[in-house]
Amino acid sequence: MADKRQWSSGASYSGMAFQMGIIIAGGTYGGVKLDEWLNLSPLFTIVCALAAIALAMYVMINKLSQNKKKD
Repeated sequence: MADKRQWSSGASYSGMAFQMGIIIAGGTYGGVKLDEWLNLSPLFTIVCALAAIALAMYVMINKLSQNKKKD
């Protein structure tokens, strides 16, 4: 039973890492496209990437606190 729980938590944490990567990549991609559209070279890339990192950290902390409440 403990082995099954260990695999479940491992899958949950790897899913969170994948979700963080998608959020950060999406924010950075959106910033690049905004910069191309508005001709403001690194401005929106930096702002959107930092905002995506903050959002990914918020999502991760929120999910970790929910997992801790379950245990």
